[in-house]
Amino acid sequence: MTAPTKPPHTSPAGPASGPPSGEHLHAPVIDWFDENARDLPWRRPEAGAWGVMVSEFMLQQTPVNRVLPVYEQWLARWPRPADLAKEAPGEAVRAWGRLGYPRRALRLHGAAVAITERHGGDVPADHARLLALPGIGEYTAAAVASFAYGQRHPVLDTNVRRVFARAVTGVQYPPNATTAAERKLARALLPEDEPTAARWAAASMELGALVCTAKSESCHRCPIAAQCAWRLAGKPEHDG
Repeated sequence: MTAPTKPPHTSPAGPASGPPSGEHLHAPVIDWFDENARDLPWRRPEAGAWGVMVSEFMLQQTPVNRVLPVYEQWLARWPRPADLAKEAPGEAVRAWGRLGYPRRALRLHGAAVAITERHGGDVPADHARLLALPGIGEYTAAAVASFAYGQRHPVLDTNVRRVFARAVTGVQYPPNATTAAERKLARALLPEDEPTAARWAAASMELGALVCTAKSESCHRCPIAAQCAWRLAGKPEHDG
C-alpha cells in the first residue's frame, strides 16, 4: 500500500460509451490517486521494502488507524528484518499489542528470520523468492513486489476486488473468495508499463478504501463513475 514514483501516463482516455477497459480506467484513477492519496508512513520512500512488508502483515483485517501507532513503534524497535530475527518470537507477539490475530506477528517474525538467513537481511525483490518466505501468500508477495519495488503484478485485496467487480463486472460485491476469473481480469487490467502498473495497483486499492467502499460508495467523488458498469446498470442489488 505504497505509492511508487509517479510515471508518465501512457494510456489514452477512452470513449464515454462501451464497456470499461483497463486503458480507459488507468489515467483517471491514477490522476485521482495523485491528488487524494493518504500520506501513510509505509508509502514514503524511507519505509523501504521491510516497512512495506510490515504494513501488509499488520493491515490484514485491521484498519489503518489501529495499525499506525503499532507500525511506528515496530519500525523504531526493529528497523530491519535482522533486528527482529534476533528476538524471541514472543517479543513480536507482545509488540503486536491489540492488533488482533497474533499469529500474524509469529509469521512476520518467521519471515524476518528467513530473510536474514537466506537473503542477507534484505527483503528480496523477486516475486518467487518473496512467495517462498514463510507466512507470505500470493497477495503479500505481489504487494511487496509492486509497492516496494515498482514491479508489475496484480495486487488483489478486498478493496481492489470490489472496485473491479463494480467498475468492470457490473456487480455490487466480488465473491467471498478470490476466483480464477478475478485473477484473469486483474492481469488483463494491468498497464503494460511497470511503473504505471505499480501506481495503478496502489491507486485502485485506495479508490476502494476511500470512495468505492463496501457500504456507502461515493459515486459523486469517483473518477470512473461515468464508466462504472454497476452504476450504469442501475446499481443492482447483490445476488448472493
